[in-house]
Amino acid sequence: MPTAGHEDLKHLRVDQIGGLRAPVTLREAFERHRKGEISAEQFIALREATIAEMIGKQESLGIPIVTDGELRRTNFQDSFNEAVTGFDKPPRLRFPGENQSALPFTRTQSADWQRWRARERLRLVRNIPLEEYLLSDEVASRPVKVTLLSADRIAERFDAEGSRPAYRDLDDFLDHVVAIERQMIAELVAVGCRYIQIDAPGYTSYVDAPSLDAMRARGEDPERRLARSIAADNAVIAGFEEVVFGLHICRGGARTIDLATGRPSPNGFSPS
Repeated sequence: MPTAGHEDLKHLRVDQIGGLRAPVTLREAFERHRKGEISAEQFIALREATIAEMIGKQESLGIPIVTDGELRRTNFQDSFNEAVTGFDKPPRLRFPGENQSALPFTRTQSADWQRWRARERLRLVRNIPLEEYLLSDEVASRPVKVTLLSADRIAERFDAEGSRPAYRDLDDFLDHVVAIERQMIAELVAVGCRYIQIDAPGYTSYVDAPSLDAMRARGEDPERRLARSIAADNAVIAGFEEVVFGLHICRGGARTIDLATGRPSPNGFSPS
């Protein structure tokens, strides 16, 4: 088999998937801001300078599509959850990428942990990916990618039974989610965004025995749930022919807290 030459390598697909590891300086600044030791303006200035540096580094390496590394979020799911009102949700106090759980990760945690109730029908109040795109586009010389949470993951975290006053059932909820996310995408397209990554870690649960057992224990049909999620995610992206959509499927990130010491791991990994 002939060896690929240098010119052939130019055609390889290169993309940054998932969040980037925040430098220690930014993580420390986040903690100081949380404690009230520095102002929001000081923290944001440092964060934006860090993101600009990271985007510059990606460009210097020749990466064709650049990303902010999701450093403007406390959780990758904020692309939807922080964009809407209507959910009863707990506050988040940790920095992006900091997994501080004292327990080893299990798929059943991702399926059952913190299901959210809708106290009223959701309403889009902030297009988070749009805000992030505009900030990154100001400092980038290459196309900027944004990430948006999949309908599957949103449905996975939704407490349908507890949300009856707002939504008839999960199908009613998903139809509304699709409409909201299509509005978000349309606004992104209007300002020039042409690459959107759909974050869908929940799809791996459909080939994971503990997750499938948990679904069935709740009276759910995994096959129907999978088909419904695929249909919803396809409905979200339908018709946006000028946009490249990517699908990010994973089983979670490495732990960033060393379980033996309770302190952040310098290399971003922790035994479990």
